[in-house]
Amino acid sequence: MNKFGQQIRSLRQSKEIPLRQLAAFLDIDTSILSKIERGHRVASRDMIPKLATYFELEPQMLLNEFLSDRIARMIYAERDCDEILKLAEKKVLYLKRGKN
Repeated sequence: MNKFGQQIRSLRQSKEIPLRQLAAFLDIDTSILSKIERGHRVASRDMIPKLATYFELEPQMLLNEFLSDRIARMIYAERDCDEILKLAEKKVLYLKRGKN
């Protein structure tokens, strides 16, 4: 399973787009994009619509990948990460029911 940054790198390379070209489109430094692709830095949520447009992807799909990566990074080192995910899912369902 690829991390978000690895997915961006894969998309960029499959279209033979230079790192500097995508970085310029995102209005970020090339070194920052390189760090994002290598997993040394986290992308910002503001980049998602731009990346979706650039790669002609469904924005929600890319946002889901981005958010799931952030959640995984946040809890992966916790001792009870499986239990945390189950509890979070229950809380999301509870919050959804409360909005209806």
